[in-house]
Parts: sequence; structure tokens; C-alpha cells
Amino acid sequence: MKVILNVDVKHLGEEGDVKNVANGYARNYLLPRNLVVVYNETTAALFEARKAEIEARKEVKRQNARSLKEKLEATELVIEMPAGANGKLYGSVTTTVIAEALAKQGFDIERKRIELPGLAIKSVGTYHASVKLYEAAVAEVQIAVKAQEEPVAASKAETKKEEKKAEETAPAAEEKAE
Repeated sequence: MKVILNVDVKHLGEEGDVKNVANGYARNYLLPRNLVVVYNETTAALFEARKAEIEARKEVKRQNARSLKEKLEATELVIEMPAGANGKLYGSVTTTVIAEALAKQGFDIERKRIELPGLAIKSVGTYHASVKLYEAAVAEVQIAVKAQEEPVAASKAETKKEEKKAEETAPAAEEKAE
């Protein structure tokens, strides 16, 4: 069935696009929700009259995508993860971790829009991730993955605990010897 989209429909298209969809999809999902109208001469003329308005909205989205791309490419994400001495991470940096780090910096980007080389980052280093924005706009984000430093206070506390245990076990060992 040939339809014209009333609004942007994810995985189908944008407002004003003419698409061929399955009859059942149109009849059972799209039409009851007023997401589309059936394509005919009348509806085509109606959308032709609204074409300038629709293009203006698309241009605003393109401008927003360009400005977001510039901001994303100017930022460098620094992600600290626990790692071994050889630089291999105990966990991994995934698109979810990157989306959360971007959210902390004020960017609202879905994890599905982020692409990593490979499935995940598993070692310390500098990497690049692609973020899909609007239409063909893609931003390259630089990610620096660093090993998480152990807090000095925590390591000193552990050393003191070990010394205390050694002191407690030493007198017990002397009593047994007697």
C-alpha cells in the first residue's frame, strides 16, 4: 500500500515521504495511529502545499546536527576503568558506557547511534567512535581510556590492616610454642 507519512516514523522515514508498506502494517498500525495517510491525488496535493513547511523543519534538524557534530568533535571523552598492569581492562568500554559519559557532559545521545570499531574497547588507549546524527551527519568522538588509579588512602588502610593481623597472629603463635 502506498502511503504518505504524517510524522517521522522510526525505521520508515520522515514526514512527507511517500513509502510502499505492507497492507497489514498500514491498516493495523500506521493508519489507526494517524502516522500516515493513504496516497492519492488529494493527499499528494495537500502534502505538496506543505512541502516548504516540512523542508524548513528538516533544515532546522540539519542545522542542529551540524552544531552538535562540531561540539562532539571538539570534546574528548576520558573514561577511567579498572585495568591490570599490562593495560588490559577488567571490564570493557561499550556504547552504553560512552553514552553515559556523554550524558555527564550534557549530550543526550542514544547508545544505538554510537558505533565502535569492534564490539567493545578492552584495553587502555585512545580510540575513535562514530556518532550518527541526522541524515548523513556523522561525528567522530575521541575517547581516551585510562587505567583507574587506586586511591592512596585505600592502599595505606589495607597495609595497616595487614600489619595489625600480623601483630595479632604473632603473639598467638608464641603462646602455642610455649
